Amino acid sequence: MSPLFPMLLMASVVCAVLPMALFLALVWWLDRYDREPVWLILLTFFWGALGATLLSLLGNTFAHLGIAAIVGPEQASTLTPVIVAPLVEEPTKAAVLFLVLLSRHFDNTTDGFVYGAAVGLGFGMTENLLYFWQMASLTNWDPAEGLRAWAGTVAVRTFYSAVLHASASSLVGAALGWSRFRSWPAKIFAVPVGFAFAMGIHALWNGLLTWDEVGGHDGDLARINMVVFPFEVAAIFLIFQAVLWAERSSIRDELRAEAERGTLPAAHVPHLVSWTQRSWGSWLPAGVHRDAYVRAATTLAHRLRQARAAHDDPFYTEEVERLRREVRGLLAHQPR
Repeated sequence: MSPLFPMLLMASVVCAVLPMALFLALVWWLDRYDREPVWLILLTFFWGALGATLLSLLGNTFAHLGIAAIVGPEQASTLTPVIVAPLVEEPTKAAVLFLVLLSRHFDNTTDGFVYGAAVGLGFGMTENLLYFWQMASLTNWDPAEGLRAWAGTVAVRTFYSAVLHASASSLVGAALGWSRFRSWPAKIFAVPVGFAFAMGIHALWNGLLTWDEVGGHDGDLARINMVVFPFEVAAIFLIFQAVLWAERSSIRDELRAEAERGTLPAAHVPHLVSWTQRSWGSWLPAGVHRDAYVRAATTLAHRLRQARAAHDDPFYTEEVERLRREVRGLLAHQPR
């Protein structure tokens, strides 16, 4: 056994876990107006890391065996990553999103992006670890070549493959979040579209790599993949930013109406919808608990919109009144 092998096994754990943890923290932080509970983010992350990877492994394996029995093992090795993997892995990752959707925390499109990215990063972490260990074992035959293969795999899978899983799942989550308080026709339209885009970018990534390998393209398709994929991620990130801007506008409009009711001062609204000003500055009177006030006002804005969309659910109307009392109570604690 090469002395490099146990070292790379330990390094593989660090390289699989640490980047995904940092990416997860970044995604959570980017949801700057109404961040999701950490415990629920971790729950979706670990579903991706454990449940989704196990189900996907079983699904891909059985599908590969079935296809091999029909068209042969060579064709099965080509069809499984391109067709089967997206069809199996995206639903298994998204399964937890349908459960989280039942909670009161999954409110909108922004939340969907975050929860979807979290489950995809968990899936990418476990998948990366398995690939890293596989590459590390090559050092037992050729230490130099094995080390090069391991390093290359770590770089590509960390910044491409794992990000692919997060990006694809975020689209499914965004579709679920967008349709959360919309009609059944909207849900029936949006959710399949989200899955279609997720499976599409997944199949494109796997397809270019597979066709490059089996078609003898000498890495040309793989290099195209490396160039095209960052543009896909950039497009998804821009959509996420647009959704955040829409969330900001919704919060502003709802709180302006509340200011007219006298729930809170109108002068507070511009600060509450600014992700920089809401966290610091001297716009709040001394004695008002900043974090509690910002959280209550923001949640009130969301619940007002949700109460109109879910007019037959008394939970939201009761929440609106409770949050109005909470906001007034927090403001009443300022010094006289």
